[in-house]
Amino acid sequence: MPASPPTSVEERLFSLTLALMASENGLTKADILSTVQGYSRDYRAGGDNSALERKFERDKDAVRELGIPLETIDSPDRPGDNTALRYLIPKRLYDLPSDIEFSPQEIGLLALAAAVWREGSLSDDSRRALLKLSSRGIEASEPLVGYAPRIRVREAAFAPLQAAQTAKIVVSFPYLKPGESTPRRRTVLPLALVQHEGRWHLYAQDIDAGATRTFLLSRIVATVVQRPDVAAPEIDTTGAVERSQAELAAVSLRNRAVIETRPETDAAMRLGRRAASVENDGARVVLHFTDLDILADELAGYGPEVLVHEPPALRAAVHRRLLQVAAQHASAATRQEGADRG
Repeated sequence: MPASPPTSVEERLFSLTLALMASENGLTKADILSTVQGYSRDYRAGGDNSALERKFERDKDAVRELGIPLETIDSPDRPGDNTALRYLIPKRLYDLPSDIEFSPQEIGLLALAAAVWREGSLSDDSRRALLKLSSRGIEASEPLVGYAPRIRVREAAFAPLQAAQTAKIVVSFPYLKPGESTPRRRTVLPLALVQHEGRWHLYAQDIDAGATRTFLLSRIVATVVQRPDVAAPEIDTTGAVERSQAELAAVSLRNRAVIETRPETDAAMRLGRRAASVENDGARVVLHFTDLDILADELAGYGPEVLVHEPPALRAAVHRRLLQVAAQHASAATRQEGADRG
């Protein structure tokens, strides 16, 4: 019988969130590793589960970065014992406020948005996990059917890269860097897929450069092709995720942007949430960023709600984008005027 494919990061995070919401009193680390999809397949009762524990620690941080209130509860009868700690997502903190209501039109839009999810209720794996938890005396606080559509990754490159990483196969793909008009084909051995600042990155050994490189998945502009004709270099992948995340974090820390926002605007609210520091009563924010072009795209979308002070390269990039938008609108207006005259 063929082995089941590995659980994706998104599915594992969702299953973890589901289990922690379903538990009224929280779960210990052993409960999570032995019952939750994405961990349970590799869990060994009484064995060495240190790799799974490290995976859970990363996932726990990722869940919190998504804004989900994951709490840690000390055991009253075993205070200070880390093995007895319980993890919980309090539903009262994750629910919408009771005074929020939706109109029929808004409900229709929400229903339409829900249609992009592949499942409208618990998957079989999630049902089995809840049954396992119940058998241990851990009861779900309420039915969760309807809560759990399947999370999917937008980038088409994700699945083939994940498969190549698992099989340790070299791949190639066309990659379009900012400022270039023609993509360049890159040949790499995938080492890790990591999420940073809400975007997926590939950490890989670049065969031509003979060094590791990080690629943004959204810049892979065509199909990822496996290259069995290229020998995969012998590389120790231990800690590849951690190395990649550390490198991305270091890049982000080096890049600093100073942005002025109009008070009580969408820009002020969204940028203020992730600001490294806030000045002038919230009117000026300092952000760290990894990719100048991605940040420039975002800031240009806010239009007059933002003014970039530093760095000059970011200011110029936002200015170019605004000029392009103005030119496109002027061109469209001219075409429409011609059509009206005709």
